[in-house]
Amino acid sequence: MSRARRNTEGLLARVNFPLYTLQMLTNRHVLVAGGGGSAKTGVANGFEIFELNYDGKRYVAKEVVRHETGPKVVMNCAAYSNSKYTYLAAGQESHCQLYKVQITVEKESTDKDADNKAPNGVTDCSGLRNRKKESKPSKDFGGTGNENKVLKFNFLAADSIQTDFGKAQSKDDKTDAEAMQRVVRISRCGKIMACGGIDGHVRLWLFPSLKPHKDIEAHSKELDDLDFSPNSKLIVSVSKDGRGLVWDVVTGKLVYELKWVPLNGTKHLFKRCRFGVVEEDRRKSRLFTISNSTGTSSKNANGVITQWDGDSGKQLRQVSVNETLSALSVRDDGRFLAVGTMFSGTVYIHIGFSLQRVMTIPGAHSTFVTGLELLPAEGCAISSNSEAAVISISIDNKICIHNLPYRRTLPPWLVVVVIVFVLFLTFAFCSYMGL
Repeated sequence: MSRARRNTEGLLARVNFPLYTLQMLTNRHVLVAGGGGSAKTGVANGFEIFELNYDGKRYVAKEVVRHETGPKVVMNCAAYSNSKYTYLAAGQESHCQLYKVQITVEKESTDKDADNKAPNGVTDCSGLRNRKKESKPSKDFGGTGNENKVLKFNFLAADSIQTDFGKAQSKDDKTDAEAMQRVVRISRCGKIMACGGIDGHVRLWLFPSLKPHKDIEAHSKELDDLDFSPNSKLIVSVSKDGRGLVWDVVTGKLVYELKWVPLNGTKHLFKRCRFGVVEEDRRKSRLFTISNSTGTSSKNANGVITQWDGDSGKQLRQVSVNETLSALSVRDDGRFLAVGTMFSGTVYIHIGFSLQRVMTIPGAHSTFVTGLELLPAEGCAISSNSEAAVISISIDNKICIHNLPYRRTLPPWLVVVVIVFVLFLTFAFCSYMGL
């Protein structure tokens, strides 16, 4: 059964711009991005990095660095790390801007050092703004108490490529839609980057060289989402044309189409898609999609979470949600998934295998959830007393975290006592009946 609670302690931080996308840069650093666009509203565009920690009672966040992107808002992003760099691919209008993020461990500067270096916390001309650090070491954020060191993030702008070219949306519409990248994903092996946008194409690039690999004319309308399979051999695309398609990454050919009979015979449109591993067998994969009903008013529409076999595209199970869905995240081990809603700002956590809802956070945000990220189960440096935790963002400028406490189970000794008691009653009953 789902447990509902009000979001009274989930706020991690507030920023001064609307948020559209987030990524985990390290196992304890989260990047959020967004902005006010090119209009001169005074709302900045860019991204911020926060360091997460659990203080024994709740999660806390510490701002590490902020990077402004000028007049271009960051609507989507993807990150990948290797032994040398962390790469960030950021969607900025019709282009994808690649950043190399150098992460170094340096001695923490004192207030006096910071005052001598630069006014207003500006460290260089790249647009980065580092907040002044406390002069005392902190155990809360990875310090040992004996050292005064911090992580420093240095963003190096690399190539920028055009990934979408726009098109007319219908035969009656003679005006080309403005080109806009809607989604970017990097394969788990780190060798391929995929982008999709208004023109309906799925464009694959060799990564990080950004040399063209495949241009797939996938959909007749704009893309909503993309995702790579765990083995990086397949990529799924969903679009406003109502189709969910899975492609071969090497050849660019169609492998299968997601086909299912919607609940109650109502037509649904796919909104988001994510692959996940099968917890019991990591060689297999599951595919999760969220979709929303059409033909009804937006506030009365219902959403559906569907689970598919990742290799064959066979529908496995689905559950209905009495709200329009807007965001989806699947944990790295495939055990949990989280969804966000369009109007109430609610966040749900489900079990990946059964799709059973195990937690409800009503009103996590004041408006629709634009992004979700489940904290990784593997290699996570943040220790807490929760079974799962998900970060959520919205255009209400809030970054929130919601943790699922360990679900109660019977202690082993009690299970043994119950079994012995049942066996005793069975033996007594058989003796009484003369069996």
